[in-house]
Amino acid sequence: MATKIRRQTSKKQTVRFKRKLRISSRMEGTAERPRLSVFRSNKSLSVQLLDDQKMITLVSASTLESELKGKGTGNIEGAKALGSLIAKRAQAKNISTIVFDRSGYLYHGRVKALADAAREGGLKF
Repeated sequence: MATKIRRQTSKKQTVRFKRKLRISSRMEGTAERPRLSVFRSNKSLSVQLLDDQKMITLVSASTLESELKGKGTGNIEGAKALGSLIAKRAQAKNISTIVFDRSGYLYHGRVKALADAAREGGLKF
């Protein structure tokens, strides 16, 4: 008989989910000003520019893509490269102003490096 493995949510994750709900209830992405959503795992980062009214993804990027192969995946250098890449892709789609959604992650380390690189790339938020 196979045993069921139940994954419990840690207190750290619960606090982040509550913070995420609190933040995301007040922000919405539109076609003129899409939402830059960040996902951070232990090994990588991924970001998306979302239009919440039409429920579509306009632009996405991840540190696991082949363009960012040698830059590092889960460190600050990789986050900086990802921020500049998402800014370049957004500029190609004529997007210059965004809403930054850190998804409940604290604004330091990789998330801060990503935001700073996106600002340097030309995105305004």
